[in-house]
Amino acid sequence: MSVFVDTSAFLALFDADDAGHERIRAQWTDLVHADSPLWCTSYVLVETCALLQSRLGLAALRLFDEDVLPVIAVHWVAQEEHREGMAAVLAAGRKNLSLVDCVSFAVMRARGTRTALTLDRHFVAQGFEIVPATG
Repeated sequence: MSVFVDTSAFLALFDADDAGHERIRAQWTDLVHADSPLWCTSYVLVETCALLQSRLGLAALRLFDEDVLPVIAVHWVAQEEHREGMAAVLAAGRKNLSLVDCVSFAVMRARGTRTALTLDRHFVAQGFEIVPATG
Protein backbone atom coordinates (compact mmCIF):
# COMPACT_ATOMS: atom_id res chain seq x y z
CA MET A 1 0.00 0.00 0.00
CA SER A 2 1.45 3.33 -1.11
CA VAL A 3 1.05 6.09 1.51
CA PHE A 4 1.14 9.82 0.87
CA VAL A 5 2.84 11.78 3.68
CA ASP A 6 1.44 15.24 4.40
CA THR A 7 3.19 18.24 5.97
CA SER A 8 1.15 17.88 9.16
CA ALA A 9 2.59 14.39 9.68
CA PHE A 10 6.16 15.51 9.08
CA LEU A 11 5.75 18.38 11.55
CA ALA A 12 4.16 16.18 14.21
CA LEU A 13 6.91 13.61 13.74
CA PHE A 14 9.55 16.22 14.62
CA ASP A 15 7.70 18.30 17.21
CA ALA A 16 7.37 16.43 20.51
CA ASP A 17 5.01 19.18 21.71
CA ASP A 18 2.56 18.53 18.86
CA ALA A 19 -0.68 16.91 20.07
CA GLY A 20 -0.39 14.24 17.38
CA HIS A 21 3.31 13.49 17.89
CA GLU A 22 2.97 10.07 19.55
CA ARG A 23 0.30 8.80 17.14
CA ILE A 24 2.26 9.95 14.07
CA ARG A 25 5.56 8.63 15.43
CA ALA A 26 4.04 5.19 16.07
CA GLN A 27 2.36 5.07 12.64
CA TRP A 28 5.55 6.30 10.92
CA THR A 29 7.57 3.55 12.62
CA ASP A 30 5.04 0.91 11.56
CA LEU A 31 5.02 2.11 7.95
CA VAL A 32 8.81 2.27 7.69
CA HIS A 33 9.25 -1.18 9.23
CA ALA A 34 6.60 -2.60 6.89
CA ASP A 35 8.49 -1.16 3.89
CA SER A 36 5.36 0.67 2.78
CA PRO A 37 6.11 2.93 -0.19
CA LEU A 38 6.02 6.47 1.24
CA TRP A 39 5.84 9.56 -0.92
CA CYS A 40 4.97 13.25 -0.99
CA THR A 41 4.88 16.04 -3.54
CA SER A 42 7.56 18.64 -4.05
CA TYR A 43 5.06 21.18 -2.68
CA VAL A 44 4.78 19.25 0.60
CA LEU A 45 8.57 18.99 0.66
CA VAL A 46 9.01 22.77 0.32
CA GLU A 47 6.25 23.54 2.82
CA THR A 48 7.71 21.07 5.34
CA CYS A 49 11.26 22.40 4.99
CA ALA A 50 10.12 25.99 5.48
CA LEU A 51 8.03 25.15 8.55
CA LEU A 52 10.63 22.90 10.16
CA GLN A 53 13.31 25.55 9.74
CA SER A 54 11.17 28.40 11.05
CA ARG A 55 9.54 26.50 13.94
CA LEU A 56 12.19 24.01 15.04
CA GLY A 57 15.45 25.26 13.53
CA LEU A 58 18.20 24.04 11.26
CA ALA A 59 18.95 20.94 13.32
CA ALA A 60 15.42 19.66 12.64
CA LEU A 61 15.74 20.51 8.96
CA ARG A 62 19.07 18.65 8.78
CA LEU A 63 17.56 15.60 10.50
CA PHE A 64 14.63 15.67 8.06
CA ASP A 65 17.03 15.85 5.12
CA GLU A 66 19.35 13.12 6.36
CA ASP A 67 17.01 10.66 8.10
CA VAL A 68 13.52 11.07 6.63
CA LEU A 69 13.94 12.07 3.00
CA PRO A 70 15.95 8.96 2.09
CA VAL A 71 12.82 6.83 2.69
CA ILE A 72 10.43 9.20 0.87
CA ALA A 73 9.84 9.28 -2.88
CA VAL A 74 9.15 12.82 -4.09
CA HIS A 75 6.68 13.48 -6.89
CA TRP A 76 7.79 16.69 -8.59
CA VAL A 77 4.69 18.76 -9.36
CA ALA A 78 4.18 19.61 -13.02
CA GLN A 79 2.61 22.78 -14.35
CA GLU A 80 -0.68 21.01 -15.18
CA GLU A 81 -0.94 19.64 -11.64
CA HIS A 82 -0.29 23.10 -10.24
CA ARG A 83 -3.03 24.57 -12.44
CA GLU A 84 -5.47 21.82 -11.37
CA GLY A 85 -4.71 22.52 -7.70
CA MET A 86 -5.09 26.27 -8.16
CA ALA A 87 -8.44 25.80 -9.91
CA ALA A 88 -9.62 23.63 -7.00
CA VAL A 89 -8.57 26.23 -4.39
CA LEU A 90 -10.33 29.02 -6.25
CA ALA A 91 -13.46 26.92 -6.85
CA ALA A 92 -13.65 25.93 -3.17
CA GLY A 93 -13.60 29.58 -2.11
CA ARG A 94 -12.33 28.76 1.40
CA LYS A 95 -9.28 30.41 2.87
CA ASN A 96 -8.34 27.40 5.02
CA LEU A 97 -7.98 25.00 2.06
CA SER A 98 -4.45 25.41 0.71
CA LEU A 99 -2.92 25.09 -2.72
CA VAL A 100 -0.55 22.46 -1.29
CA ASP A 101 -3.52 20.38 -0.13
CA CYS A 102 -5.40 20.70 -3.42
CA VAL A 103 -2.32 19.71 -5.42
CA SER A 104 -1.81 16.78 -3.05
CA PHE A 105 -5.40 15.60 -3.62
CA ALA A 106 -5.06 15.85 -7.41
CA VAL A 107 -1.77 13.97 -7.52
CA MET A 108 -3.00 11.30 -5.10
CA ARG A 109 -6.03 10.68 -7.30
CA ALA A 110 -3.92 10.56 -10.47
CA ARG A 111 -1.53 8.05 -8.87
CA GLY A 112 -4.33 5.96 -7.35
CA THR A 113 -3.19 6.51 -3.77
CA ARG A 114 -6.04 6.30 -1.27
CA THR A 115 -4.17 6.59 2.05
CA ALA A 116 -2.41 9.56 3.66
CA LEU A 117 -0.34 9.85 6.81
CA THR A 118 -1.75 13.13 8.07
CA LEU A 119 -3.48 14.98 10.86
CA ASP A 120 -5.34 17.14 8.32
CA ARG A 121 -9.07 16.35 8.18
CA HIS A 122 -9.31 17.86 4.66
CA PHE A 123 -8.07 14.51 3.36
CA VAL A 124 -11.11 12.75 4.87
CA ALA A 125 -13.42 15.38 3.40
CA GLN A 126 -11.89 14.61 0.01
CA GLY A 127 -12.62 10.88 0.39
CA PHE A 128 -9.18 9.61 1.40
CA GLU A 129 -8.35 7.24 4.23
CA ILE A 130 -6.04 8.74 6.80
CA VAL A 131 -3.60 7.08 9.17
CA PRO A 132 -3.44 7.18 12.04
CA ALA A 133 -7.21 6.84 12.01
CA THR A 134 -9.07 9.28 14.21
CA GLY A 135 -12.13 8.44 16.22
